Amino acid sequence: MRLFLAFLLALVAATLPASADTKFIYAGTLIAIPGEEPLKEQTIVVKQGRIVRIAPGYERPPAGVSVIDLRNQFVLPGLIDCHVHILSELGPGSKLKLVEEDESMAALRGAQYALRTLRAGFTTVRDLGQRSPAIFALRRAIDEGIVAGPRLVVAGSTLSPTGGHAQTYGYRDEINHFFSSTGKCDGADDCRRAVRQQVARGADVIKLVATGGVLSDIKAGTDQQFTDDELKSIVETAHRLGRKVAAHAHGTDGLNAALKAGVDSIEHGSYLDATSIALFRRSGAWYVPTVIAGVTAANYARMGNFLSEAQKAKALKVGPQIKDALRRAHDGGVKIAFGTDSGVSPHGLNAQEFSLMVGAGMTPTETLRAATVSAAELLGLQASVGTLEAGKLADIIAVAEDPTRNVKTLEAMQFVMRSGQVYVQK
Repeated sequence: MRLFLAFLLALVAATLPASADTKFIYAGTLIAIPGEEPLKEQTIVVKQGRIVRIAPGYERPPAGVSVIDLRNQFVLPGLIDCHVHILSELGPGSKLKLVEEDESMAALRGAQYALRTLRAGFTTVRDLGQRSPAIFALRRAIDEGIVAGPRLVVAGSTLSPTGGHAQTYGYRDEINHFFSSTGKCDGADDCRRAVRQQVARGADVIKLVATGGVLSDIKAGTDQQFTDDELKSIVETAHRLGRKVAAHAHGTDGLNAALKAGVDSIEHGSYLDATSIALFRRSGAWYVPTVIAGVTAANYARMGNFLSEAQKAKALKVGPQIKDALRRAHDGGVKIAFGTDSGVSPHGLNAQEFSLMVGAGMTPTETLRAATVSAAELLGLQASVGTLEAGKLADIIAVAEDPTRNVKTLEAMQFVMRSGQVYVQK
């Protein structure tokens, strides 16, 4: 045990950088607010993890203050991913890990994936569903600087009816029962209890399954799962407790039912239609498309041998629909926030979503705004992150090329700072 603890302390020391109190950052091109005109030759002054001021020109720092030279780079706010599952990663051994590994191992894997995500330029992420309480421990460890990772907004267990998506299938009944989620609920009253239970556990947001899902190992389709009364109960209870609601939704009926119930965001939205677009615009809900998840699941179904037949059939049918759904939503004026469902795709590849969004008809600037300004608004964090302005947290990244012309450059971070601490500097 002493050797194990020594190893953990060494690992923490290796991943946590030293932090000076004040830093001057020279930004060659500053995209302080994506969607607005970039600024040339700016100085960002950072103190105690926040931006003190941004000034034109390259200011000479006081004696003893370090300078970070990004004069040849494009500087912008830290990226935000509104849909990840940070404790796990889909792959050939993922089903076996569920029964072989305990909560401690989940936390350690989560720390690894969190660091990988942070180094990819994502300084804030929203984790939308973990059965394991390790997610709350990981959030606290990151907040306290024990391990390095993006700021976490977490949902706890996903709310799902008996037989619904986001539960454990494919094992003997007693094993399935052993992994029963605290989010499982049936009937309006029970769903109200489940929301309260997640809030009591520490959830920042409530996640529900409005429809069936692709990767649940059950032939249950992708249509509506919760009843209208159950959806209404979940949303009303969450909102009364000050929590937003994110709804996993593929099929049109469940997607539209969730929007009518008042959810704050739809995740995936594979079969959204004209009625969906009208409901989005009327309610002000956000759409988080996760195109890369659909692409990845379909690729695994075609090339891998670790998905079940039920999973393969759904992946091949549903996965390719998400890109077209994003195109329709964008053309229809729906508010779009960036999300990947990473954990289905490998962690750290989150920025590949940008190219897929451009392929669906969005401009590079629109995708950047979706991952900064819009994502911060969806998460309710716009006062702290999403733009580079005085008083906000110093979540700052830099890339070699202009991301408003070439979003692929966002897949190769040159510099990453979160709350004033540097994690990548090339």
